[in-house]
Amino acid sequence: MSFDYIIVGAGTAGCLLANRLSADPSKRVLLLEAGGKDDYHWIHIPVGYLYCIGNPRTDWLYQTEPDAGLNGRRLRYPRGKVLGGCSSINGMIYMRGQARDYDAWAEACGDADWSWGQVLPHFKKHENHWRLDAAQGVSDAFKALHGHGGEWRVERQRLRWEVLDAFAQAATQAGIPATDDFNRGTNEGVGYFEVNQRAGWRWNTAKAFLRPTCLGRPNFELWTGAQVQRLTLQREDGQLRCSGAEVRTPHGLETVKLNPGGEMLLAAGAIGSPQILQLSGLGPAALLQRHGIAVQQALEGVGANLQDHLQIRAVFKVQGTKTLNTLANSWWGKAKIGMEYVFRRSGPMSMAPSQLGAFTRSSPDKAWPDLEYHVQPLSLNAFGEPLHSFNAITASVCNLNPTSRGTVQIQSADPAMAPLIAPNYLSTDEDRHIAAESLRLTRRIVAQPALARYRPEEFKPGVQFQSDAELARLAGDIATTIFHPVGTCKMGRADDASAVVDSHLRVRGVAGLRVVDASVMPTITSGNTNSPTLMIAERAAQWILDGK
Repeated sequence: MSFDYIIVGAGTAGCLLANRLSADPSKRVLLLEAGGKDDYHWIHIPVGYLYCIGNPRTDWLYQTEPDAGLNGRRLRYPRGKVLGGCSSINGMIYMRGQARDYDAWAEACGDADWSWGQVLPHFKKHENHWRLDAAQGVSDAFKALHGHGGEWRVERQRLRWEVLDAFAQAATQAGIPATDDFNRGTNEGVGYFEVNQRAGWRWNTAKAFLRPTCLGRPNFELWTGAQVQRLTLQREDGQLRCSGAEVRTPHGLETVKLNPGGEMLLAAGAIGSPQILQLSGLGPAALLQRHGIAVQQALEGVGANLQDHLQIRAVFKVQGTKTLNTLANSWWGKAKIGMEYVFRRSGPMSMAPSQLGAFTRSSPDKAWPDLEYHVQPLSLNAFGEPLHSFNAITASVCNLNPTSRGTVQIQSADPAMAPLIAPNYLSTDEDRHIAAESLRLTRRIVAQPALARYRPEEFKPGVQFQSDAELARLAGDIATTIFHPVGTCKMGRADDASAVVDSHLRVRGVAGLRVVDASVMPTITSGNTNSPTLMIAERAAQWILDGK
């Protein structure tokens, strides 16, 4: 029951940490996962995210608080509760963000190790890019940016849609250049997303980093169904130190301990990590006192600085082409889709939730792309509801760099009670203005000649809404999360009172404790957040092994 490293959360970051740290046979490593094993078949079939999100077997089933920016609505807030974490239920899109994201982190933390040039090798270390499978035909410039032979498989999608090809052409007619690589440090352009799959199967971090390596190492233990209730802390010569954790397991309450010089690594995500810190007496003093929790270390930033990408879903009816709406609305269509996947591992069952992507600017005066599109050959009223009976496409657009900030706060000292999640979407004038401009840009793209033959008709939000005020209000009615919460244990300089961890991810004022997940991002990356989280874990693992 005593370990050199205890990792809380076997999700995206936790699986990589376990792999890297247990490679040293002299170190005992324990990986704790509150959820179960990733043996549910829908985890591994790409379209199975439809059956994993909202399923208590794989999802924490969080909801946001009623949000004024969303006209009082609550949103479902999926988080993976299974081996692989969110990599077992997410959209599988491989996206690093923009070089300027990491340069901004370096500036915010006063540490050049977070700059683009320094983090790029840590992206490449675990990458296994399909284009580098071939010995020849790949440029040196591409090789300089991508890796091969690592654990994290990146492949092209195994299907295309005629109407999405036309949307891409329309985007170029609207001034967005075509691209075949969103991960060069600038992701401006339109093209099909690359995905974390292998031969038509989802490739989650449990497959990539736990099997077959970790599970065969005698110095490694994995506990599933093991929820950390709180960290154990003690003072030594006036220094607060993490000494272990209380863990609720199927066999009862267990206490696990750290060996002298060992480290506790929180990798429970942007919701779970601040919750555990707050339950342990590490957080905003007033919040902890309100719930009768003794303040061990006042850290006002724990649970603050929540950022997320809010997508605004515009739906357009189309004619003269097939979309998933009609293909999947008959038993024969479903049978054909199933047979194509069984025999070829292709077709709609192999597809990520979004196939076509685009990065562009909300206005010409922007210095960099600040919008991301996820374009889908389908439509529905809300996630989890049936597809519409008519052919349609959905062009979802999100503000990559929102200025709105939210919170994650415990609502009780009971570890079994979910925290209060208040994203505070569209709470700034800038975010509301960009929401309106993004809807106008979507309309400009759809009005281009390349899509004319499909006679697109705006179904949602509706052409009658034109003014900034109308479009901002409509954004509140139809927008939803794209599942990218970050920032709730942000890293920063020593003089930043809101920073929870330093630039090496060590919790301020607590020895032997780090946070290693998306919660440490000071600002959200310009794109999907799963692969940046892996990079953070790769970066941290090297520091831990080097004793830094």
